[in-house]
Amino acid sequence: MAMAVRHHQAGQLQAAEQIYRQVLAAEPNLAAAWNLLGVVSSQCGQHEVAVDYLSRAIGLNGSAPDFHSNLGQVYQALARRHEAIACFRRAVELKPDFVEAHHVLGNLLLAQGKQDEAVECYRRVLELRPEMAEVHNNLGNLLQEQGKPDEATDCYRRALQLRPDLAEAENNLGNVLWGEGKRDEAAACYRRALAIRPDFVEAHCYLGRVLQEQGKPDEAIACYRRALALKPNHAEAHNNLGNALNDQGRLDEAVACYRRALELRPNYVEAHNNLGNTFKNQRKLDEAVACYRRAVELKPDAAEAHSNLGWVLQDHRKLDEAIECFRRALELRPNYLATRGALAHELQHVCSWDGLEDLSRGLIEMVDAETVDAETKNSIAGPVSPFLFLTLPTITTAKQQLQSARLWVDRHLKAPAKIEHGPVLDRVRDLSSKITVGYLSADFQHHATAMLIAELFEKHDRGRFTILGYSFGRADHSPLRQRLIDGLDQFVDVKDLSFAEAADRIIADQVDILVDLKGYTTGARTQILARRPAPIQVNYLGYPGTMGARFIDYVLVDDFIVPPDQQPFFTENLVHLPGCYQANDSQREIASHTPSRAECGLPETGFVFCCFNNNYKITPAVFGVWMRLLQAIPGSVLWILDANRFAPANLRREAVARGVAAERLVFAPRVAVAEHLARHRLADLFLDTFPV
Repeated sequence: MAMAVRHHQAGQLQAAEQIYRQVLAAEPNLAAAWNLLGVVSSQCGQHEVAVDYLSRAIGLNGSAPDFHSNLGQVYQALARRHEAIACFRRAVELKPDFVEAHHVLGNLLLAQGKQDEAVECYRRVLELRPEMAEVHNNLGNLLQEQGKPDEATDCYRRALQLRPDLAEAENNLGNVLWGEGKRDEAAACYRRALAIRPDFVEAHCYLGRVLQEQGKPDEAIACYRRALALKPNHAEAHNNLGNALNDQGRLDEAVACYRRALELRPNYVEAHNNLGNTFKNQRKLDEAVACYRRAVELKPDAAEAHSNLGWVLQDHRKLDEAIECFRRALELRPNYLATRGALAHELQHVCSWDGLEDLSRGLIEMVDAETVDAETKNSIAGPVSPFLFLTLPTITTAKQQLQSARLWVDRHLKAPAKIEHGPVLDRVRDLSSKITVGYLSADFQHHATAMLIAELFEKHDRGRFTILGYSFGRADHSPLRQRLIDGLDQFVDVKDLSFAEAADRIIADQVDILVDLKGYTTGARTQILARRPAPIQVNYLGYPGTMGARFIDYVLVDDFIVPPDQQPFFTENLVHLPGCYQANDSQREIASHTPSRAECGLPETGFVFCCFNNNYKITPAVFGVWMRLLQAIPGSVLWILDANRFAPANLRREAVARGVAAERLVFAPRVAVAEHLARHRLADLFLDTFPV
């Protein structure tokens, strides 16, 4: 028997097996020999045979803890976890200080999701052998999963005291610190882990994540590329690289990364969702819908994917489906601000006001309660769009609007290092030197902003100013787009450039004053301005609220839209234009033909109030005022834009509830702009909305 053990310990398994069999032929009831024959059989890959031999050993001597432990290891190799757990439980019953059995039992219980029992096993191991750094690390992982970051941190720090070269513990400690919003400390942990193990793929990925959040996209991309050089088939690294490229506006490259991640892992929910986001940014809405639907099919409780699907369905004018998506997302994540804002806005679009007041007030309270201190906590998941926040039917204060904008900047606009520009004021003061003004927008097309701004471009004093336009929207080849282009000294299409490339082009053109016409409205690329491509940057026209960002210097307003006493609630310096801040085009075409009242569905007689503002701007309070007007003036009607197929029925129902006959609301379908302006002649008084 001793000779067999020596062969076994030397790794001479066949020789050991042969001697064990000879021993058993002579002594068939020798439990120790059956146990060792079972072990050597398992080591040779004959697990089923090993089960039989080890079971015989236990039948002969059931009080030997090693026999149960060995059988448990064989069951573990066969993926028969229930039997393995039973074996290790019996081993520690027989030998309460059996460290190795406690450890393996903890791992098996953890694999079955029995976290509390696994914690007990790991704690017992550390009572018996407190110097086991790996167990401290494993216990930390388990406590972190249980939502006990402080206890997990203690475990990782103890592991590192025992083994300063334990890269896994540094990496895991970094994850806890990242979860607490301590990004600088987390990055230091990942860097130490990589100093110990330069080939630590996960640490490269996690460091990239932190750098991305810190507004260091180039360094983040380098981290992800190093991870992929080490492990080309790492799906998470491809996905994360896609996120970093997407954040830089390098959309085609991002798409390629997400597609590769999905080739490697077809059921990768986050990659489906992220690919959908990129398609949405590219205005490939059908492709985006398919991605989001696949994500929620794979993971029905994926709140973000439900919400994103709602956004795209909104663009498809499927407003009822969009609302259901937002409702489902909120059921899954009730404190998801972005979705709350989206649902409120969608309900406003269709004029469905039941519960809207509570939804709005809850959203405002959540924004009030939030903080933007990124060093003490992660920013909230999906802050509400500042534009949607401005349009809520419950009036928000200037302070709340500033808070909403700051939350948005904290999450979405991590600016790279500020570019230092030469002094522009000397050039502005020097009347012999031309000032270069650049206008940045997605709306160099048939769009409301273009209709307002076209003549302004033409009216600039070319003796003092050079006027450039930077477009990142679609080319619709409309006459209005051509007029805009003709009104500029230079037109630059940056649609296919990344944010950094677009900023570099503006820098190369030596723009002195960059005017952003989008703000936080749909399609904005505020990331370009975050790179500070011009020494003076201005918010104008598209978004008359604060951007909440240090990289915007001025906002052009008037005394009505932003009274001077609101300066404390704007990060920009207020510049008040005389009269009205809003430019308009005196050359807009108005059709010569005026339609009849009958053609427009209006009664032949009676006073006509009209409001052709988009339906989402109609609040319950304003609508109540209008209904009182109709009650006060017999025979009068309210003429409203028919913006979608749901709003008319909802508004008629609201009218009846306020004592006004449904037929006194007349809905105007969308027509060409010239014909739309011509039909204004039939109205007696235009009613504006508030707050929009």
